This record gives sequence, structure tokens and C-alpha cells, in this order.
Amino acid sequence: MDREVEKNPVRAHIVAQGRVQGVGFRAFLQSQATRRELRGWVRNLPDGRIEAEVEGPLVLVDEVIQAVKRGPALARVQDIQVEWIDPNVQGSSDFIIIAGSG
Repeated sequence: MDREVEKNPVRAHIVAQGRVQGVGFRAFLQSQATRRELRGWVRNLPDGRIEAEVEGPLVLVDEVIQAVKRGPALARVQDIQVEWIDPNVQGSSDFIIIAGSG
């Protein structure tokens, strides 16, 4: 992989639907991102989906996207949408769970 691609951060906006609330999905996603030292957030949406933004090196963000597709043991992910957005390199250096609806 090109070294510049590895160094330059990317940011993915992710929305997953299915049985993704009440199954530990936010904590699962926080764990996946934190162990890869990625930035961002995750929250429940009022309609039963989860929404997240994950930022860091492309290869690591892609690993988290693959983890979202699988989800934690009790989840059943039916669909995932990923939109690539501009990185927010001035933002938080942590990955947080935002208390939200659902």
C-alpha cells in the first residue's frame, strides 16, 4: 500500500440497520475503533438504526467497516451504508458513544 495513503486520514460516515440496537452495538463499535486508535463517534438513531463516523488510516477504517457488517454476536445487520466524507483532523482524538434515541 502507498505510504501516503496510509498516513492521510479518511473519514467514513456509516449507517447500519437491522437488529443493531439493544445488542451492545455501540460498545462493540467503540471497542473496534479504540483498539485501532481511530477517532469518531457512534449513536443510536430514533428509527432503530445506528450511525457512526470513523476516522483514521484507510486500511484501519475499512477494517472497522467490515466489523460493522458482522456486528456483535446478538446483532443482525441487514444493510450498511458508507459515505466517505472529509476528515475532521482537528476534532477529538477519541472514539465516543453519543447518548441518543433508541
